[in-house]
Amino acid sequence: MRRKDRDIACLEDLGHGKFALRSDLTFETVTSVLEQSERLFAPHERIGIDMAGVRQADSAGLALLLEWLSWARGADRQIEYENIPRQIIAVAEISAVTGLLRGKRGGATASESS
Repeated sequence: MRRKDRDIACLEDLGHGKFALRSDLTFETVTSVLEQSERLFAPHERIGIDMAGVRQADSAGLALLLEWLSWARGADRQIEYENIPRQIIAVAEISAVTGLLRGKRGGATASESS
């Protein structure tokens, strides 16, 4: 299967621990985003991720957000999500992990996109 341009994952460094995710957040893209994040997040104590640029998302996107929460907790970092795609919120509700994304456990806070 040929990779389409829209499948290319982009985690844009906006400076000062702020990042914008501009891609689909699916099984096809999350590995690339995770690899980018490992390098980009390392120097920051506080990380903010704006997901307003995410066009499509699935359960792999939720798994990535939970992985980032786990990493942040283990590395004594804080992570904040903004504009979480509705597709991820829906999967989180079914999986009963919405509270994790909204900061009720661990070092994260989040807001949903409209």
